[in-house]
Amino acid sequence: MAYIDQFFEVLITAGASDLHLGEGEPPKIRRHGEVVAIREEILTNEEMAFMMSEICGPDRWTRFEQAGDLDFAYEMNADSRFRCNFLKQTRGYGAVFRLIPTKILTLEQLGIPQAVRDFGHLRSGLVLVTGPTGSGKSTTLAALIDYINANFSRHIVTIEEPIEFVHTNKKCIITQREVPEHSVSFPQGLKAALREDSDIVLVGEMRDLETISLALTAAETGLLVFGTLHTNNSRKTVDRLIDVFPSDQQAQVRTMLSASLRGVVAQLLLKKTQESGGGRIAVNEILVVNSAVSAIIREGATQKLQDVIVGGRAQGMQFMDDAIWDVMQKGIVSPHEAYMKAIDKNRFRVFLPADEQDLANSAGVPN
Repeated sequence: MAYIDQFFEVLITAGASDLHLGEGEPPKIRRHGEVVAIREEILTNEEMAFMMSEICGPDRWTRFEQAGDLDFAYEMNADSRFRCNFLKQTRGYGAVFRLIPTKILTLEQLGIPQAVRDFGHLRSGLVLVTGPTGSGKSTTLAALIDYINANFSRHIVTIEEPIEFVHTNKKCIITQREVPEHSVSFPQGLKAALREDSDIVLVGEMRDLETISLALTAAETGLLVFGTLHTNNSRKTVDRLIDVFPSDQQAQVRTMLSASLRGVVAQLLLKKTQESGGGRIAVNEILVVNSAVSAIIREGATQKLQDVIVGGRAQGMQFMDDAIWDVMQKGIVSPHEAYMKAIDKNRFRVFLPADEQDLANSAGVPN
């Protein structure tokens, strides 16, 4: 048993999601969005160095000491796996650990709409799962990959940093590659996937021009590409993909994207009320690309996407504010939580208690 496992045991028992360790600070956990200390005693340099180096091994530790950052996954036991990020900060060493469920939940268990499952039936194109850090993107993608694995015979290549959910082969062959352990970078892994007889490629993070460009090319050439971005809704996702390119290439990229994008699933996690059991619930915006959406992307008129999504319910589309509205109306989340996460604040402002409305009005919170 590693020294750090005692902290992980506390995290698991508390039903928390993240462990935060920082030199000169007491250890803390994040539970249902709130950060709380789990002991008063601060972490020393010696304690941090010992427990961090113990679980990453000498090679990774050397790499971390040189670079100041390190990402990898650590398996405490068959039931507990963690995504680990080591960092150097003003007071010394720091580390953040995210608990990765070893059991992959189904899309139904996660409450993800049917339209998302339909993306698993595609044979080519680009599907993006987006949302802020910690919104459950990886969990949703793992469930979608598991659905494909159970129902179709495909070769799925995943390129991740680090590997979070470990898939076992069902009907599919699943090849999981970790950056930088198995491939130097996302672009390198993506290039290699084109030569590996793959049907589906999952790109853990589309964070730079080269990765996005290669993903678009792969989708155009007949692969089904799943990727993630840190954007909150469909409009911002399309804008972000295009804006990453130099202005003289953007018209061409809009044409490529209009032909290859199949869908966007944006996800937010909202705090549930105590009356509905506490914890958090995922809400989704879903864009299914049709001829109207393709034309909007080609024209660069992304401000029109909202109307298409709102009017596209019959095709499985869902606007983020409508999804938030639904869970608020059912009493699953509070008006305050709905207001904080909504795009159009005015729609939710009237449901706030009078004192909170006054605060919001005086603060001039934008729509």
